[in-house]
Amino acid sequence: MTSAGGPLILVAGSTCTQWGEAPRNYPDDEGDYGRGCEVEGYVGLIDVGTSEALVLGDMPARTTFLPEFNVLVREIAGDDEAELPDLVAGLLPKVDWESGPSWSVTEPVILFDAVYDSTGIKNEEHLDIDLTPGEYAIEAGRIETPGEYLVLVRLTRI
Repeated sequence: MTSAGGPLILVAGSTCTQWGEAPRNYPDDEGDYGRGCEVEGYVGLIDVGTSEALVLGDMPARTTFLPEFNVLVREIAGDDEAELPDLVAGLLPKVDWESGPSWSVTEPVILFDAVYDSTGIKNEEHLDIDLTPGEYAIEAGRIETPGEYLVLVRLTRI
């Protein structure tokens, strides 16, 4: 699980070296971090080098990937991390999914906080996610239970 104070970026591992973080003179120079912050809604795409990065909206949240569902889980409120797979399994049919962009994946990807530069990503909290190469339909939705408020991002290979 990784957490962030701003947007999270999901990008091909080889492209991470091209990520430019939040410059020291932010917000005068917004850099890549600022471009990530401009994404409205739960998800969006921005160019990073020669590929596209999936941006998980500018909402602080602990985030993990559940490969059995191909779902990124953003925990906005709650603390039941150990029970997330069972909770998500029961909630998936109840989510009102919003269609997002399609995203092309060519290699394993890395999920990290947009504030870090390319040299700091591997030294900070991040997730290595091994997605099967191909085109993915991205959908997002939120769900609330008495103990949890989650934003789910589903990656469906098309």
